Amino acid sequence: MVTVVGVRFKKAGKIYYFSPGELDVKKNKYVIVETARGVEFGECVIAPKQIEEDEIVSPLKSVIRIATQEDIDRHSENKQKEEEAFNVCLEKIQQHDLKMKLIDVEYTFDNNKVIFYFTADGRVDFRELVKDLAAIFRTRIELRQIGVRDEAKMIGGLGPCGRTMCCSTFLGDFAPVSIKMAKEQNLSLNPTKISGICGRLMCCLNYEQETYEHIRIKLPKVDSVVDTPYGKGTVVSNSVVKESVKVKIKPQDGDETIKEIPIDEIELISGSFEGSINEDEIKIDVEAEGVEDAAIIKELFKED
Repeated sequence: MVTVVGVRFKKAGKIYYFSPGELDVKKNKYVIVETARGVEFGECVIAPKQIEEDEIVSPLKSVIRIATQEDIDRHSENKQKEEEAFNVCLEKIQQHDLKMKLIDVEYTFDNNKVIFYFTADGRVDFRELVKDLAAIFRTRIELRQIGVRDEAKMIGGLGPCGRTMCCSTFLGDFAPVSIKMAKEQNLSLNPTKISGICGRLMCCLNYEQETYEHIRIKLPKVDSVVDTPYGKGTVVSNSVVKESVKVKIKPQDGDETIKEIPIDEIELISGSFEGSINEDEIKIDVEAEGVEDAAIIKELFKED
C-alpha cells in the first residue's frame, strides 16, 4: 500500500496522485508539487489515503511543500498575466489571419512556459505566431490544439437541463459516450435532445446506462408472450423506468384486459428480451424512418 494525496490543478480538472512524504497535507489546502512539466501549484482535493501500488502511475511524484502566502500571491499574479497574454495572442492571431479560436492561456507556476489552448477545424501553421509570442514573452511557448469537449469544459456555461455543465463543475475525465446509449434509454434521435453545448453527445447519457443495461436484459420485447399471475398474455408495451410491462390478457371466460405487471412477476414463454442494441440497427432505423437531421445523427456515430 502507498500513501497518496489527490491534487487538482484546475477547477473540475483531472485528479493526480502525489506522495505527501512527511508533510501534513490536509484537504482543501494549496500545495506545490513536482510534475512532469515542472513545479506546479495545485489544490489538495483528496486527503491522505492508502491505495494499492497498481493504482498509481509510476514514478510517483512528491508534494514539495504546502503553499505559502508568497506562493498563493504568485499564483494570483500568474492568473492576471494569463489574461494579458490572452489579449496579446488574440491580436497576433488576427494579424497572421489564422483560422483558429483561442480558448485559454496558462502560465506554469515557475513561468518557464506559457501554454495557449485553441480549437481549429484542421491543421494550423502557427510557426510565425510562436516566434512573435516568444519574442514578446521571452519564455517557452506551447500552442496546444484541443477538442470541442475540452473547449466547453474550459469556458463553462449552462447545459440543456438549465444547470451548470457537468464537465466544468465536477467531471474530471470524459467517459466514453455512444449513440447506442441514447437509443437504449428510449431517447428521441434528435440532435437537439441528445447533444450538449459542445455539439457532442451529452456526458449525462452515461450516468444511468448501467441501470438501463441491467433492466433491459430482463425486459421482454413488445409482442413477446409471457406468463403472469393473471394468466398468459402478450406484451403491448414496456418501461425501463417503471421496470414493468403492460400485458394484454384474454381469459377463457372473460373480457380482454391490459395489466401493468412488474418484470419480476412474469416469465417469458416466447419472444425475446430487449437486451443490448447493436449500432448497425440504429443506423438502419435512422435511414428507414427518415429521422430529422439524419446527417447530424450519423456524425454522432463517430463519437470517441
